[in-house]
Amino acid sequence: MQKEPNIIGVEFSSLGNDTFYSYNPATGTNNDYLFHKATEAEIESAAKKAAAAFQTYRKKTGKEKAAFLSAIADKISNTGEALITICCAETALPPARIEGERARTVNQLKMFAALLLEGSWVDARIDTAMPDRTPLAKPDLRSIHIPIGPVVVFGASNFPLAFSVAGGDMASALAAGCTVIVKAHPAHPATSAIIGRAIQAAAIETGMPDGVFSLLFDNGISVGQQLVKHPLIKAVGFTGSYKAGKAIFDAAAARPEPIPVYAEMSSVNPVFILPQMMHSKGKEIAAAYSLSLTMGVGQFCTNPGVLFYQSENGGFKESLKTALEQTKAGVMLTKTILDSYNAGVNERLAMAGVSKFAMGDESTAGNNLATPILMEVDNQSFDTAPTLKEEVFGPAGVVVSMATKKEMMEAAMTMFGQLTATVHGTDEELIEYADLLDILEQKAGRVVINGFPTGVEVSHAMVHGGPFPATTDSKTTSVGTAAIYRFTRPVCYQNMPQSLLPEELKNENSLKIFRMINGEITDKDIVQ
Repeated sequence: MQKEPNIIGVEFSSLGNDTFYSYNPATGTNNDYLFHKATEAEIESAAKKAAAAFQTYRKKTGKEKAAFLSAIADKISNTGEALITICCAETALPPARIEGERARTVNQLKMFAALLLEGSWVDARIDTAMPDRTPLAKPDLRSIHIPIGPVVVFGASNFPLAFSVAGGDMASALAAGCTVIVKAHPAHPATSAIIGRAIQAAAIETGMPDGVFSLLFDNGISVGQQLVKHPLIKAVGFTGSYKAGKAIFDAAAARPEPIPVYAEMSSVNPVFILPQMMHSKGKEIAAAYSLSLTMGVGQFCTNPGVLFYQSENGGFKESLKTALEQTKAGVMLTKTILDSYNAGVNERLAMAGVSKFAMGDESTAGNNLATPILMEVDNQSFDTAPTLKEEVFGPAGVVVSMATKKEMMEAAMTMFGQLTATVHGTDEELIEYADLLDILEQKAGRVVINGFPTGVEVSHAMVHGGPFPATTDSKTTSVGTAAIYRFTRPVCYQNMPQSLLPEELKNENSLKIFRMINGEITDKDIVQ
């Protein structure tokens, strides 16, 4: 048995007597890894170290922070088969999926490192003084984004690498100049421990301050609650269920000093099939929808859980039924998630107007299996049942038939905030349904045309966010380089001497970044 301690800066700590094991959802047995729950003393130590380290780390140059992120990426790349084996044992996800996720994790770290090396992300704005302006002189004003402070990140269950210990939340927070405490997800603690040690080693190797990163374990909620309420913590990053995310948001708002919570929580990611496209490519769309719905046993934030189409006689429903029936049951990440999935499906099947439309193949043997299902409901029943517009985390979808374009528009209007919304249509139809797109861009963070939302590209332009309840802050994204702005705040310096200004705001543009100077975007120096 391997005992894994909490990581608190450069130290390891196992003060508590409460322990728990890593668990294999496919076999229903414990893995050979034992974890110590973080104690109050360890939480306090991590918070104090993070706050002290922040005073040093916030002053690190873009080059120094980039070196740190690159070192983390390199060490994760070098974790070899050990990481893949342990992660598969904790999640029941296939090796190819974990390999791909490790590459994504490494790439997003390198993407933030490149952003820091280029440097213009700080959004430097300079309005030079006009001392002779009448009736009042204009002061010299210069603003920049600075890090907000120590951040708590909650690892997500469904992406044990890309949204966990070294995932997008942590990468963007470190890039911003914040110190980070990660609360490891209990569904994959051994995976978290490997990544945590890699980050710790990278911090030491690149000369980062003690406390720039800590990793705490708990198989319950007490550690997370204490971290969110701790007065030294200045922001929170979270990916998970609506219930947990809303509880964290409420706890943060109730503090004497409220702090921002960037929580990605709940989305059904509606798909709208327009008539011409349904008739011309209905069979292909049906197969692709079933694949997207059941990918990763439906355990993606962007799982397309509701499908709208206009009534037809072209065989689309039969194609959809056939495609879904060819899918297979799969192992879910935890028994709790499976229980919640089954409860959500059964609740909906018991509702008036809802019926079972298609089921996946249930012949697969094993533990913790979820069977894909499509449920059918008429438009009127859907319209009057808010529960049907809420997420069921797993491979479950609701199919809604519409008689007219007007009904489709009205359905779109009643949807809650979403991470994504998808429309399948011909070029002519998309123009005809432009008002549907107008509605959806107000409902979702990403509008997808003739594709499916699963498979979130990690890029500069990506928006992985959306109006509540998809997230707690619709102005932000948790994927892509714009995620850095969740963990910064703007500061303006008025009439500050050159010698005291941040390098990015001095007259001489030594960093050669793009800045807004008196309304013009330029990389030139200021000549006075």
